[in-house]
Amino acid sequence: MQKLTTIGLGGGCHWCTEAVFQALRGVQEVEQGFIASLPPHDFASEAVRLRFDEAVLPLVVLLEIHLRTHASQSDHSMRRKYRSAVYATDDAMAKRCAGLLAELQAGFERPLVTKVLPLVRFELNEERFLNYRAKHPDAPFCSTHIDPKLAMLRAQFPAYTEEGA
Repeated sequence: MQKLTTIGLGGGCHWCTEAVFQALRGVQEVEQGFIASLPPHDFASEAVRLRFDEAVLPLVVLLEIHLRTHASQSDHSMRRKYRSAVYATDDAMAKRCAGLLAELQAGFERPLVTKVLPLVRFELNEERFLNYRAKHPDAPFCSTHIDPKLAMLRAQFPAYTEEGA
């Protein structure tokens, strides 16, 4: 029986984040919307909640892809809307993620701003915004923001990308 892990990830626009994680082998479900945590991070921020098979996509690889597909080293002015975070569903997952982020830090030039937070509340986005890239593959937003991230995935993580991503 396949055991799936649930995690939330936020960092940039949820249209981009959704498309990135939909392109990965082992990801069974990606829900795009808004996640809130505990104070002072209790306001909803753009993110995805996903379910994935760690036997196919190890958590460390998922986290590295997350860090490399958004500005994980920048504490820019849009962080309220685009919180750089890994949202854990329990304390054990939070500890695992914190340890993996500490290990992954060595591969980055500047300190990561990504926080590990509890996933307290998830709000699914409106239907018209879900599966944005699949519905609007020729939209300028896709060619400017999403497609370069997917190209990077195919180049740097080919063993984990779905065909045609």
